[in-house]
Amino acid sequence: MANLNIIPSTMLPINKQEQIADCLKHHPISYSLPQPFYTEQENFDIEMEQIFQKEWLFVGLTCEIPRKGNYITQEVGNNPVTIVRDQNGEVKAFHNVCRHRGSKLCLSKKGKAAKLVCTYHQWIYELDGELLHAGTDMGDDFDKSKFSLHPVNCRTAGGYIFISLSDNPTNIDGFFDDLTDYLEPYDLENAKVAVEKTIVEDANWKLVIENNRECYHCNGSHPELLGSLLEWDDTEDPRASDEFRAQVARKQALWDAENIPYKHVSHGHAMRNRIVRMPLKEGTLAMTMDGKLASKKLMGRIKNPDLGSMRILHLPNSWNHAQSDHIVAFQVKPIGPKLTEVTTKWIVHKDAVEGVDYDLDRLTYVWDETNKQDRTLAENNQRGINSMAYQPGPYSTTYEYGVVNFIDWFTHTMQQNIASSGQ
Repeated sequence: MANLNIIPSTMLPINKQEQIADCLKHHPISYSLPQPFYTEQENFDIEMEQIFQKEWLFVGLTCEIPRKGNYITQEVGNNPVTIVRDQNGEVKAFHNVCRHRGSKLCLSKKGKAAKLVCTYHQWIYELDGELLHAGTDMGDDFDKSKFSLHPVNCRTAGGYIFISLSDNPTNIDGFFDDLTDYLEPYDLENAKVAVEKTIVEDANWKLVIENNRECYHCNGSHPELLGSLLEWDDTEDPRASDEFRAQVARKQALWDAENIPYKHVSHGHAMRNRIVRMPLKEGTLAMTMDGKLASKKLMGRIKNPDLGSMRILHLPNSWNHAQSDHIVAFQVKPIGPKLTEVTTKWIVHKDAVEGVDYDLDRLTYVWDETNKQDRTLAENNQRGINSMAYQPGPYSTTYEYGVVNFIDWFTHTMQQNIASSGQ
């Protein structure tokens, strides 16, 4: 077949963004991407502009900022952002940039403040971004009302926080509504992050997502995870057995009795947002080495410990597993064309006590090991793609259909956003 890494010179548009859009238009979604999409800085910069600065990003949980003045900070490429619980109890987001001379405002990863104060020249902002004090040296005609912090679009859904740097972000209200309904039993306003861990992978962000979107590699790489996880996401999976379908039917009857949502819902092109509840292996209750609960205190209004795993996918940067006693939330943050940060948070009931209700090692062990294994897989994938011998290879339409969906979403979104930016 033709070398999919090469764009014929007769097809080259007039600038790099149009070149990328045209390349993706002609690229089959059943094949991995051409090499520059995994290796080149210019491609990476355009992806940051067209995806991470335009789409909705998962950035944290409302329980991380439970009271007014609590804040967390994020970096979206070169754009620092502050997410804060304001004086009215609302979750707001702002560009973390002082309106005076552009200094970064909140310097800690998380914290609590009565007001937001720039340490450079002591400009003071209200928690809703209003400039309160700029000093007398600005002159009598200085109008503070024109220098509030620049807002960032922010939405909460079921205790999850999302931001978009776009002035006109993609409408995913249907997903936000479903996520609110599906997370209602967990009552995340009354939860806490038991532990948070971050690893840096020497791999492109898309390789991290691609690896997550298939379990083709699981048998050979994830013995700890497969102690509890069933790889199928749907009873319609052509590989799913009759035994699995019968197990799902039995569990769904129990979930119905407790009014626990479980039906597969998806939104957006190529199922960019998806929620589904699937059983864990028969006889296991949680993603722990022995399959027993990691926390004695179940979350929210949940009474049934056997809720399996509610799997939540949000492209471009998050996947999640919600179990009866804890939730594992993942956030992907691109750092460079061959560098990606992956943060994992383990969330439990706010009244669960470490050492009494849960043990941190038991809570985190399975996903600690899985994250390490996935990092090795993604980094080895990156090393091979760096080679002059690399050419895009075919995905399995059965085992890797989730990856095909991701590539479909990525190519569609890049083309769409590049086209809209040129209008």
